[in-house]
Amino acid sequence: MTMANSRAADHPIDPLFLQRWSPRAFTAEPISERELFTLFEAARWAPSSFNSQPWRFLYARRDTQHWPQFLDLLNAFNQSWARNAAALIILVSKTTLLPTGADREVPSHTHSLDAGAAWAHLALQATRLGWAAHGMAGFDIPRAAAELGVPPDHRVEAAIAIGKPGDKAILPDALRGREHPSGRLPLSELVREGRFDRLPRL
Repeated sequence: MTMANSRAADHPIDPLFLQRWSPRAFTAEPISERELFTLFEAARWAPSSFNSQPWRFLYARRDTQHWPQFLDLLNAFNQSWARNAAALIILVSKTTLLPTGADREVPSHTHSLDAGAAWAHLALQATRLGWAAHGMAGFDIPRAAAELGVPPDHRVEAAIAIGKPGDKAILPDALRGREHPSGRLPLSELVREGRFDRLPRL
């Protein structure tokens, strides 16, 4: 059994997976472009179908010209805490790929999966360096696509806040009680050998 961050894994894994979580309380400490690009570098090495690497990252660091626009894309709830983040990222995936030996692109079945793998790499690298990454679906996706010039053959996947974990006392009252690492469903509810219909209905 592996234990870390008030969490326990039922099987031995690297503690980094338990140390990673998604806080909302950030210190407002700035992140340098060099540090941020270390996170992007980790994401760059994620696996993808045909090595198509469909992930694209658009970003704004706090106190830069693009920050107000990125923050304004978030819904009011996420703005209430993400305004203290060091950087905001919009994750986009390319929906087509060029198979090996082909002369034209075809629809990619795995573009969102592959982008998710890159996000996981980024989040784990952030944890390793003492930062935290919090993914969000609560933002104006059509506006993000339009205002940030996302091409039609790309999909806006998620927003991500990067920051140094801070004291939960800075959060609105309603969020303080939720500011802790969450648990996970047991593997018995997630994994079955063989057919899908042997999985329990949740």
